[in-house]
Amino acid sequence: MKSRAAMPHDGGHSLASPASSFGVEHPMTIEEIIDNFSLLDDWDDRYRYVIELGRGLPPLAEREHSAANKVQGCASQVWLDTRIEPNGQAGPVLTFRGDSDAHILRGLIAILFALYSGRPARDILETDAIALFERLALREHLTPQRSNGFRSMVERIKADARGALVAA
Repeated sequence: MKSRAAMPHDGGHSLASPASSFGVEHPMTIEEIIDNFSLLDDWDDRYRYVIELGRGLPPLAEREHSAANKVQGCASQVWLDTRIEPNGQAGPVLTFRGDSDAHILRGLIAILFALYSGRPARDILETDAIALFERLALREHLTPQRSNGFRSMVERIKADARGALVAA
């Protein structure tokens, strides 16, 4: 069962916390995140919700905070650990874990994992996270550095997907 976390000033709604990454039974879907965003009327509540999403990420082991996992192009430190599993005709499936030293970026990582983690590499390459970023009105409310960090994370995930397809 999904964990539930009440958000401050959320109009009495209880919003699900995300679960993402290796071995989690019921990760929050991107549809649930979009629905929860629609319940929150002002940006302060949405901002707090994004931060709460990041709090739901499982911690990375110290060894996973490596140079190889570090995402280049982010003002804050961001690490993404990618696991690739073969999946027959569907092609390789990628699962992600991640962390950041910035609360808002941890939340953006959680949103990206809900969108991409556990999906075939081809689907990842065809899915437009930037369109989702625009749909949730994140771009207009985040600093240019945070927006660039988001784009850098998307590019890293897509590069991992391309690499998985080449290796398959």
